[in-house]
Amino acid sequence: MATETTNREFKDRLFKFIFGNEKRKEYTLALYNALNHTSYDDPDVLELTTIEDVIYLGMKNDVSFLIDGWINLYEQQSTWNPNMPVRSLMYLGKQYNKYIKANDMNIYGSRLLPLPTPRCVVFCNGDRDMPGRTMLQLTDAFRYPGQSDVNVTVTMININSDSDDEILAECKPLREYAAFVATVRELLVQGEISDRDAAVGAAVDQCVKEGILRDILVQHKSEVVDMILTEYDEEDIYRLMKRDAREEGLEEGRAEGREEGREEGRAEGREEGRAEGREEGRAEGREEGRAEERRRNEEENKERIRKLHENGIPVETIAECMDYEQDQVRKILEEKILEER
Repeated sequence: MATETTNREFKDRLFKFIFGNEKRKEYTLALYNALNHTSYDDPDVLELTTIEDVIYLGMKNDVSFLIDGWINLYEQQSTWNPNMPVRSLMYLGKQYNKYIKANDMNIYGSRLLPLPTPRCVVFCNGDRDMPGRTMLQLTDAFRYPGQSDVNVTVTMININSDSDDEILAECKPLREYAAFVATVRELLVQGEISDRDAAVGAAVDQCVKEGILRDILVQHKSEVVDMILTEYDEEDIYRLMKRDAREEGLEEGRAEGREEGREEGRAEGREEGRAEGREEGRAEGREEGRAEERRRNEEENKERIRKLHENGIPVETIAECMDYEQDQVRKILEEKILEER
């Protein structure tokens, strides 16, 4: 039997591979029906509209589609992200722009344009404890939330296999997806299979035997294994970047505090005139030392940014994790290109 192949720069996450595929629109429709308590039975009423140039940690993890006047944005996350409302706002802007152009609409005319109503849902299967459903509001991020004229609401749903949310009972494809992810994690955590590739392969074989996502796993085993391994690699990078940034900040703060404390202690008991002169010298020395440390840190950060970019991590993700502006990241990458010429 022929298998699907992909020729894209960025890989799909498994969630999108299952629920955002033209050949499996019945799975997307089943998820929509379960979420909205509807009973559509014709997958062709659903039009996939996923924007292909939107990525997260180097992979595609979103699904968007139109159905009966609704534009739906579904995204899978394995880490808790309170910034999903602003990300959804930005994504919806692209979707409406695409919709308006496709339907030859004139936004400058005097007639009110009929637009599809948005629904934003995040399916979260991270390892942190979370309730079955949580409503995230864009206004929670605003400095003056009570005075905003704009808001976006995102429904965050816990789809871990032990979640008691009703959607797992009502949507068989989602329930099996959750069970497969749980099986992969269980085999990786147990450590009985030391090789990660072998552990994921064993999880696929086990789920095939148990009838979990059997058709997909039988037809696309190598692709699924590759997707799962890439997801875990990207999540490891994200966690390591955040950990390194925290540790660097803590160590810098401790070093400066110790040095200042020692200098202040030495200053006590010295003659006022001599202390003032020496304090000025010490202040200059501290500033020079800090400046040198900042330069070293800056060079290390530049090198880290370049390596992340070489590994396919997008600029916006690098900027978020490294606490840089996106323009700063682009400038650093451009400097590297100029150096190599």
